[in-house]
Amino acid sequence: MSGTRKRNVQRDNLQLPTYVSKNKNGSKNKFRLQPVHFMFLLVGLCIGLIVTSAYDRWYRSRLVYTPFDSLIEHEDDMNKFWGTYRPQVYMGMKTKSPQSLVTGLMWLKQNKKFKGEPPMRHTCEQGDQILKYGWVAHDGVNFGIQDIAERGYMLRTEFVKRVNGDHGGDWTWRISGRQTGKEPITLSVFFYAATDGQGVIQPVVESGPNGLRLTKIQGETEELGKFTIKFPEENSGKKSRYHTATTKAEGLHKIKDAAFMQMQVRKEGPKGKENYLYYLTDAPSRIDSKKAKSDVIFHQVTLELPFEIDIVFESGSWTNRRSLLAGDVFTKHLTQLKDKFDKKFEATFPLSDKGYSQGEVDFAKAALSNMIGGIGYFYGQSVVQSVYQSAPVLNWDAPLLTAVPSRSFFPRGFLWDEGFHQLLISKWDRQLSEEVIMSWLNMVNLEGWIPREQILGDEARSKVPAEFVVQRNTNANPPTLFLAIESILQGFDKQSITERDRKFLKTIYPRLKAWFNWFNVTQSGPVQFSYRWRGRDAKTDSELNPKTLTSGLDDFPRASHPSDDERHIDLRCWMALAAGTMEKIAEVVHPGNSHEIEPYRQTHKILTDNNLLKELHWSADLGVFSDYGNHTDRVYLVKKDFPSSQPGQRPIIRTIRATRTKPKLQFVKNFGYVSLFPFLIQILKPDSQQLHQILQDLKGEDDLLWSNFGLRSLSKRDPLYRKRNTEHDPPYWRGQIWINMNFLAVRALKHYADTPGPYSKLAGELYAELRRNLVQNMYAEYVRTGYLWENYDDVTGKGQGSRPFTGWSALVVLIMSEQY
Repeated sequence: MSGTRKRNVQRDNLQLPTYVSKNKNGSKNKFRLQPVHFMFLLVGLCIGLIVTSAYDRWYRSRLVYTPFDSLIEHEDDMNKFWGTYRPQVYMGMKTKSPQSLVTGLMWLKQNKKFKGEPPMRHTCEQGDQILKYGWVAHDGVNFGIQDIAERGYMLRTEFVKRVNGDHGGDWTWRISGRQTGKEPITLSVFFYAATDGQGVIQPVVESGPNGLRLTKIQGETEELGKFTIKFPEENSGKKSRYHTATTKAEGLHKIKDAAFMQMQVRKEGPKGKENYLYYLTDAPSRIDSKKAKSDVIFHQVTLELPFEIDIVFESGSWTNRRSLLAGDVFTKHLTQLKDKFDKKFEATFPLSDKGYSQGEVDFAKAALSNMIGGIGYFYGQSVVQSVYQSAPVLNWDAPLLTAVPSRSFFPRGFLWDEGFHQLLISKWDRQLSEEVIMSWLNMVNLEGWIPREQILGDEARSKVPAEFVVQRNTNANPPTLFLAIESILQGFDKQSITERDRKFLKTIYPRLKAWFNWFNVTQSGPVQFSYRWRGRDAKTDSELNPKTLTSGLDDFPRASHPSDDERHIDLRCWMALAAGTMEKIAEVVHPGNSHEIEPYRQTHKILTDNNLLKELHWSADLGVFSDYGNHTDRVYLVKKDFPSSQPGQRPIIRTIRATRTKPKLQFVKNFGYVSLFPFLIQILKPDSQQLHQILQDLKGEDDLLWSNFGLRSLSKRDPLYRKRNTEHDPPYWRGQIWINMNFLAVRALKHYADTPGPYSKLAGELYAELRRNLVQNMYAEYVRTGYLWENYDDVTGKGQGSRPFTGWSALVVLIMSEQY
C-alpha cells in the first residue's frame, strides 16, 4: 500500500503512525500501525540479524580452507624434477609431482631369529640407534653421497642423475657395504618401487645361474611416461640370493608393513649352528583391495660383505642414450660431480682461506649437504580449524617443497624453521631457495594465515602425534621467511636489479602483504604498537609455565598466568623486521608509489623507535628488555591427591602447579633469549645504553648466559632454569644452547662490531669468542657422535635432543664462513 504519513494517534500511551491512501474512486482509506505490527517488525529484524550473523560465520569459516589465490607455479626445471625428496627414509627418491612414483631402500642383518618383526631399516628412526648416518656430499641437483654406520658394518648410498628427454632423465643408485668388525655379516638389501594412486609397474623375472632373479621393472605413470628400472649383476665376492615380491600397500606410509606381510623365515645350517633367513615370497597380497593405494615391487638381494649394487632408472623419453649409467660410467660421473661440488663449496664458503682444517671443512660440507639432502617434496591437505568451526576440516590440496629440521624426528615443514634454513640454502642455490619460499607462500589462505606445521600426505602424518595434527588459524609462528628474503635482497644489485629478481618479488609481494596484515590484525597486543602471541593455555594446572608454542620458543618462561594483557617483545621485534623487509620489496615492486611504500616505512619507523621500545618493554628495575603480563615467580610443581571417580579406589596422584604468591601485572622477571631480541634483530642504535647493558650482560661476572659452548637460552639464576615444565616434559628452552638463536647473536655482534659506535670494540671481542666457542664445540661433538644436534647442553656442551638435526644447526656453515 502506498501512502504518505499524515498524523500520530495516541493509543495505550503509544504514538502510532497513521497512513492514508486513496482508492481508485478517490475515497480515502486509513491504516493505523498496531503494536502487533511492531512485534512482527522486531521479530523480522531479529531473524535478519540471526541470518546475517550465521552467514557471516559461515563465510568466515570458509576462509580458513580457501587459498589466497591460484597457486604460484614455479618454472619447470627438469634438472630438479627427480630428487631425494623423501627425507624421512634413509634412502629414497621421487619426483616433484603430486602422485609420484617413489623408490626406496630397506636393509636387514640376517642369521638371527627375532621375536616378532625383524629390525628392518627403512624410515629414519632415533630408536634404530644407528651409529651415524647422513650425506657427506650433496649438491641438491645431480648427485649425493651418504654414509650409514651400523655396528660391525658400513653402508654407502650414492646417486647420480643425467638429464635428457621430457621427464627428468636417468639416474642410478649405488649401494655398497663393507665390514668394520670381526664378525662376518650377511645382509639383505631391499629396493622397492611403488606407485601412489596412479600408474603401472610390472616385474620382469629371468632365470640365471643363481635361480630366478628380478632383472628389471617396467612401468608407466602420468609424470614419467614409460620407464625401466634395471638391476645389473652386483659386484660381490660370494654367491648372492634373490627374492622378489609384487604386492599392494595401503599407502606409502605402509610400505614396510607390506614387506612384512610377504615375508617368511626359514632355518638353515647344521644343528647347533643354525642361521635364520628372512625372505620375501611372491604370494598373493593380503591387503584388502579396497584399502590398497599403492602397487609395490620389492627386489631383495641377500649377500655377504663387501658388496656393491647398482640400480639404474632409465626414462623412456631419453634420446640417443650411449651408455648404461652403471659400473665405470657411474664412477666417472660421480667423480666429476664430486670434484665440481668441492670447488663450488670452496668458492661459496672459503673455509680453507680462514685457516680451517680439512676435517673442519668436511664437517661443514656435511652440514650443508644434509640441509640440501633434507629437502622434501610433500603433497596433500593440512587439517585446519577456524574459531568459526566446531570441528577441524581439510585444507586444499597443495604441494610443498621444504627443508626439514630433522629426518628422524621432524621430517616435515615447520614455518619458523624454514626461514633459518633458507639463510643457508640461498647462499648455495638462490633459485632453489626462491622456489622453496614461493612454495611456502602458496600456503597463505584468504585470511593471510599460514599454518605453522605442514603435515601433508599419509607419510608425513604417520610421524606426527595426533594432538599436533590440527592447525588453528588463531596461532602464528615467527615470520622468519622475512629473514631469508632480507638476505636474498642483500644479494641483489640495487643499481641494476634483474627482471628475474623483479618477477620473484612481484610474485611473492601480494602474499607477503596478506601475511603481514594478518599478523597486525590477529596478533596485536593490548596497547598500541604492542603484540601478543596467541595459543597459550590460561586454564591448565599441569604446566609450571604455560607453553607458548606459537613463539617457537615453546617452554621459555613467559608471564606465569596467561592473559590478554600480555605484551611479547620477541613478536614485536619480528614485526619490525617484517615491516622493514616489506618496505624494501614495495620499493622494487611499486617504485614511487607512496600508497604501497609509506605504510611499511611508518610501521618500521615506529617499531624501531628505541624510546617507544623502552616504554613498552624495558624493565628499569631488572635492567633488561622483558615481556609484560600477569606474573609471579613463586610457582611450583607439587604432587596432590585427588579422589578417584571409582568408589573404594585409591586417590589419584597428580602433579599440578601451585602458586604461592598472587600474580600481578608487571614485567616478567627473567633473562634469556627473549630479553635479547632488540639486539638480535639489530633494532638498538649503536650508541644505545641498552645495547651496552646487553653486551655487558652477555658475558658478565656470573656468566648468566655465557658458556664455553655458546649462549644458553635462560639465565642460570632464573627460578625455572633447567626446571621441568610438567611431570613428563623435561626442560627444552630453559638453559639449552640453540644454534639458530646463537646465529642471530653472532650476526648481531658482527653488525655492531662493524658499525661505528662506543661499543664496537666490546662487540668485536664478544663476536670472536662466541663464534669460536660455537664452532669448536659443534665440530667436537660431530667428531665424537657423528651428528649435528637439536641443541647442546650448556654445562657439558654435549649434543642432545633429536639427531641428526641438520636444520638450523647447519647454520654453523655461515658462522664459520662469516656470511650473515
